[in-house]
Amino acid sequence: MSTKRDHQRGRVYAWENRVVAPHDPSFVAFPEAQAMVNAIWSEMGLLYPPKVEPLAKHAKATIATATRLCIRLPERLPSWCLLHEIAHAITATAEGWSDGHGAAFMGVYVRLLARYLRLESADLVRTAREDHIKVADDARPAFADA
Repeated sequence: MSTKRDHQRGRVYAWENRVVAPHDPSFVAFPEAQAMVNAIWSEMGLLYPPKVEPLAKHAKATIATATRLCIRLPERLPSWCLLHEIAHAITATAEGWSDGHGAAFMGVYVRLLARYLRLESADLVRTAREDHIKVADDARPAFADA
């Protein structure tokens, strides 16, 4: 993982709780998560989706985690949270580099929220920027050919 400090993390979590979570009451059960990850990965034209694995039972403060190769999830989580973790997987490399909650992550995450939760992209970007969160309009997968 990147050793660089994740400056936007707290602001992104607060923004999600205020802007995203209230508009998505749906949940994803663990058994359905891999199929969703595979479908989203395929729709984005990407190969080799990350493997979905159970989150450790002793993980109390962590809702879910993701790297380029693996997304760890609880038995059930909000749909927007799964999209959050998919955005992490898309903006990381197999070698361990990650954008954290940076501009590339937010650009991909906003695109996923707009596409799969049908939230207005312009509103998401506007509210994020009002909260001093950087969003890359041209965000791409970290591992895609340039």
